Amino acid sequence: MKGKRLTASAAFHGYRIKRNYCGNINDGKTNYVRFIKNSLSFYQLYGKFLTYCQKLCILSVRELTHRNQEVFCMNEYEQALQLKEETVAHRRFFHQNAEIGLEMPKAVDYVMQELTKAGLQPRKCGHGVTAQLGSGGKTLLLRADMDALPMPELSGEPFACPTGTEAHTCGHDFHAAMLLTAAKMLKQRESELKGTVRFMFQPAEETFEGSRDMIANGILDGVDAALAFHVSPGKMPVGLVMYNSTGTMMFSVDGFRITIYGQGGHGAYPHTAVDPINIGVHIHLALQELIAREADPTHACVLTIGQFSAGSAANIIPDEAVLQGTLRTNNRESRDKLVRRIREVAEKTAAVYGGTVAIEWISQVPPLICDHDLVESVIGYMKELPVPNMAFYPNVTASASEDFSIVAEKIPSAFIYLSSGYPDDRGDYPAHNPKAMFNEDVCPNGAAFLTHCAKRWLEDHA
Repeated sequence: MKGKRLTASAAFHGYRIKRNYCGNINDGKTNYVRFIKNSLSFYQLYGKFLTYCQKLCILSVRELTHRNQEVFCMNEYEQALQLKEETVAHRRFFHQNAEIGLEMPKAVDYVMQELTKAGLQPRKCGHGVTAQLGSGGKTLLLRADMDALPMPELSGEPFACPTGTEAHTCGHDFHAAMLLTAAKMLKQRESELKGTVRFMFQPAEETFEGSRDMIANGILDGVDAALAFHVSPGKMPVGLVMYNSTGTMMFSVDGFRITIYGQGGHGAYPHTAVDPINIGVHIHLALQELIAREADPTHACVLTIGQFSAGSAANIIPDEAVLQGTLRTNNRESRDKLVRRIREVAEKTAAVYGGTVAIEWISQVPPLICDHDLVESVIGYMKELPVPNMAFYPNVTASASEDFSIVAEKIPSAFIYLSSGYPDDRGDYPAHNPKAMFNEDVCPNGAAFLTHCAKRWLEDHA
């Protein structure tokens, strides 16, 4: 049996070998004892190896725990600063891939992918996206719109939307980006939450369709309160916070189209026709009298006719004319009265001159009136974070409109403006201008505020 190599198990079946585990077979008690010693050394070494691996696993777990503890030791603003580049990247994706209206396939896919990466389980809600984390307790909704405007972009930014027909000139790209980062941060802090956070990534705010679409699909079911932020360009530097806890934050908007029906004819024989242009002129003047003589002067009411179209030739009296406009108010009672009176004035004025009208309401959005206690709580939470150069301005009112007001009519809500402008010439252009520019330094502020306010509100309502 010379030259045979034996395994350790073979030795325990009666073989005795000369050296270590691989020597020639030899009769000899001494070498057998040496083999047993070496075998023991092998198993001791193997045991040490297992112990070493176990320690590595323990160290890995400790390292992961340490990293999580680092997250928990950082306040939300410090963590948001570390994630600023990621938030900016989100913003630039939405900006460069701007979409309008309810159908936003690129934005929806991107949000779904990023929420999944962060460990959430997103799902579609109407034409938008929602996700949820935490469990039990009260539920706070965090909302971000993500649609653009149907216009070209002339900002000069290297990531400008290239289509020439869509542009993020209202800052909704920031809202979606900041909420994505907040979702990631809240997921990492999920064990700290004293309740539930639901996310609302909404399309079609600019057309006042998105909130109703997601509400109809259950986004508010079981929700106790809602919070949203909106960025603002212009000359105001990053750091200003604008809010209203005592009155109307933003005006209502009721868009209308009045189609006037007359009877066409030759321009030389107006007595044989019913002139819809003449009727339209009188309706226009009569509507302005509603603001001058019937609206409560202590309430803000604005009625604008932005389109008047009729006819195709100078010597033809047309059959129809169309007026389109908007009514905006800061008061629910004034709104209800003026909406009713627009219809009455249009119908009766047309009747005086022998015509008829059809009135179509294009958009109907109530004034945005926030919940006093919720707004004051949110402002208090925001002041807890060490965000530099912050200044708070209460009782701010804007005559623009926002379909978050539909959410605020149903549940207690807070809507806060964050300045995102530049004091230099980059701040020369306001929102909805094709040259509007927004300051990306607001990104960590918004993400931190969303995260911290959600956590603190749930703590206070546990």
